[in-house]
Amino acid sequence: MGKNVVVLDYGSGNLRSAQRALERTGADVTVTSDYDTAMNADGLLVPGVGAFEACMRGLKSVRGDWIIDRRLAGGRPVMGICVGMQILFEKGVEHGVETAGCDEWPGVVEPLDAPVIPHMGWNTVDVPEGSRMFAGLDPQSRFYFVHSYGVRHWELETHSARIHAPLVTWATHGQPFVAAIENGPLWATQFHPEKSGDAGAALLTNWVNTL
Repeated sequence: MGKNVVVLDYGSGNLRSAQRALERTGADVTVTSDYDTAMNADGLLVPGVGAFEACMRGLKSVRGDWIIDRRLAGGRPVMGICVGMQILFEKGVEHGVETAGCDEWPGVVEPLDAPVIPHMGWNTVDVPEGSRMFAGLDPQSRFYFVHSYGVRHWELETHSARIHAPLVTWATHGQPFVAAIENGPLWATQFHPEKSGDAGAALLTNWVNTL
């Protein structure tokens, strides 16, 4: 049997495309907002499309913030995609409105500093050495982005040699921004792997193989 993965349904995200992409990896996928099912799955995928504030409101309505936090406290894998990555940060600022995020990482989701907004299309990414997320992928692989906001400054500092620092992948649109993160059981991508063809499929397979 394949690994059991829940795509969290909180009113935001490309639920069915994420479901289909994960099913192609061999995972047994359920789209649900049920607390117990999400808590007990081998992996939890948190999608997200639209405004940071609306996504946080929807997430809290199904106790998604609590589910994410409790799973991570127990070392249970979680992966965020697009705004599903952004809400994992401390806060988001859109149109001058500041909204608290899940605060798994310090940092601010803010408008991209680029001549063309939104950032929409295919980009390469700068992958750090030792990445499991991008293992086996061509360094020139392109991934599909569509967003106007992002994390432009990585703020988490790791001073202890006993703690592995997160692996942060960057991309550039106008200026560099965080494209993906691997932090123990918590993975996230700003781009959409479910819309990124063979490269995205390989990345999702890499995640499912860690579950």
